[in-house]
Amino acid sequence: MKLNILCIGDIVGRPGRRILADRLKPLVKELSIDCVIANAENAAGGSGLTGQIYTKLLRYGVNLITLGDHTYRKRDIIQTLETEENIVRPANFSEHAAGKGFAVYKTNKGPVVAVVSLIGRLFMRPADCPYNAIDRILPQLKQKCDLVIVDFHAEATSEKVAMGYHLDGKVSCCFGTHTHIPTADEKILPKGTAYITDIGMTGSHDSVLGRGTESVLKSFRTRMPVPFEIATGDVKMDAILVTVDSNNKQAERIERISMDAESQDSVNYDSDDGKPEYFNNSF
Repeated sequence: MKLNILCIGDIVGRPGRRILADRLKPLVKELSIDCVIANAENAAGGSGLTGQIYTKLLRYGVNLITLGDHTYRKRDIIQTLETEENIVRPANFSEHAAGKGFAVYKTNKGPVVAVVSLIGRLFMRPADCPYNAIDRILPQLKQKCDLVIVDFHAEATSEKVAMGYHLDGKVSCCFGTHTHIPTADEKILPKGTAYITDIGMTGSHDSVLGRGTESVLKSFRTRMPVPFEIATGDVKMDAILVTVDSNNKQAERIERISMDAESQDSVNYDSDDGKPEYFNNSF
């Protein structure tokens, strides 16, 4: 059986949420998508996720949510991580950290899709070995799902490429997130795993990784604390569409998707974002 899986790059703030609200359901219908996976670690005010936004993303049509280095930036997401079954934090965080490293979703066609989140260790905060984490998890998933998708949230392209080859033939797709810049290296690896180094970003592309250009430039030039405001221009949704044969678990196709917002919206924050972290000099 063929399954179409849409994987959406890092959602940044209100602009990223708005385009999902407007365009995701029509896209799911148009492309006969069976499962939607989205990285939402920047969905609330540009850093972190809240329980309220989590609920809205599900209403927009997202089935499985992954996170990354900003997993715990908003404290109220901890309860969601501990109680809900379709949201994951990186599996190579401490075993004592709130949340789960994998989640599953049963498609309307029947096959079950699992998603695993991993975080890189090069140029990132300390974390356990992602290779050991995924090797430990995959045997657990054999009886729980029909195919596995991995979101590798990492900075270094070399680390992402290496993970792709490590997982070739073991999972149906390994995609990268975190750098917010889409790469043009989508491919099917020799043993049947779909791979791309980074999906890109769902948010303002007239920006520096979703943040206002002037504030980021000021921060880089002065090294002083500067508010990283959410940008609102040229909003796009970056994603990949992967077609997988659920019988042999191999990918048959991987395609990059970049969609423009239906209309321009100059509002960069709303009540869902909570209090923006105005002096957060990190992406």
